[in-house]
Amino acid sequence: MQPVMLLFDPEEGQVVRGPLGAGEGWWAGAAGAFHDPNSDRFYLTYRYRRPRGVEPDRGGEFVIATGTDGIHFEDCSRLTKDQLGSASIERGCLRRLPDGVWRLWISYVDPADNRWCIDSLDARTPDCFDPADRRPVFRAPDLGLDGIKDPWVFCEGPAWYMVVSLAERAPGAETRSDHELHHHADAYDTGLILAHAGLAVSYDAEHWHWLGKTLACRRPETDWDGYSSRIGSIVRTGNCYTAYYDGAIGVRNHYDEPTSLAVSFDLRHWTRLSPDRPLLRSPHGTGCCRYFDTLEVHGTRYVYYEYSRPDGSHELRVKTTGAPSGGPE
Repeated sequence: MQPVMLLFDPEEGQVVRGPLGAGEGWWAGAAGAFHDPNSDRFYLTYRYRRPRGVEPDRGGEFVIATGTDGIHFEDCSRLTKDQLGSASIERGCLRRLPDGVWRLWISYVDPADNRWCIDSLDARTPDCFDPADRRPVFRAPDLGLDGIKDPWVFCEGPAWYMVVSLAERAPGAETRSDHELHHHADAYDTGLILAHAGLAVSYDAEHWHWLGKTLACRRPETDWDGYSSRIGSIVRTGNCYTAYYDGAIGVRNHYDEPTSLAVSFDLRHWTRLSPDRPLLRSPHGTGCCRYFDTLEVHGTRYVYYEYSRPDGSHELRVKTTGAPSGGPE
C-alpha cells in the first residue's frame, strides 16, 4: 500500500460524537480506537472538553464507548477529572492484552506538580476501570520533561511501543521558573516549550524503556509543525511505517492542529511527506483536523479524527475506506 492511500477528504467522514456546546473551546475528540477480535466489537475512547471557566472546564470527562460496526457507539464507561484530582484529562489508549486483561493508558494533569503525566489501569472488562487502581507509567520530571501525554500503544512482533507527546523547554526558556510553566496546569499553552513526539518500548506493556524524541519539532514560528509534532497513530505500510501526525505553528495554534503523514523504517527516524503544508484539515472554523487513529477490520479501514465545525467547536468523525493490507491496532 502506498502512503497516499491513507489520504481522504475529512469532510466526507461521519459524525460519531458532537461537542457538548457550541463555539470555540467545546470539543469532542482525542479519539482512540480498538477492535477486539474475540468479541468482534469495536471500542472508542474520547474526551469531552469545555472552555476554561465553564465548569467542569477543560478536559472534564474521558469516555469509553463500544459498538458492533465501528460507526455507532454506546458509552459504557466514564472517568472524570475530579476522580483523578486533576485539572484536565486528555487522550487515552485502550487495549486487550494477550492474557485477556484490559489495559487503559490515560493522560491527565498530575495534581502533585501540575504537569501532564501518564498512568495505566487494568480491568476484567472495559466497563469496570477503577481510577483508584491506577499506577504511574511516566512522570515528566523523571524524564527531564515538563509534560508527557497522549499515549498511543501498539504491538509489533515481541515488542510493545508507545508514542506520546512530550513537552521540552524551548531554546531560550531553559532558565524560566517552574512556576512560569506550570502555575496554570498546562505547559503546552505557555509558548515556552516545544511539543515533540516521543517513543517508549516494552516487552510486556507494563515495564517501559524510554527511547526519547522520535519526531521532533522544527522552527516554531515559521514551520506549520514547528511548535508541536504529535503522532496520533501508525499504520504498517509494506516494509515501512506511516504515521498520521498533527502539528502547530506557534503556541497560538496548538489547540487546532491540522495533520500530515510521515514515514519511517525503524520508528525512531521519520521523514515528513509534506514539510511545507499539512495534508488533512477541516475547511471550517480553525481548520483543526487532528488526533487520528486507525483500525483495519474485515477488509475495511476506519479512520477516527477530531474535526473543526464552522463555529470553532470540534466533533469526532470516522471515515471508512477499503483496507487491502494490515497494520498495528
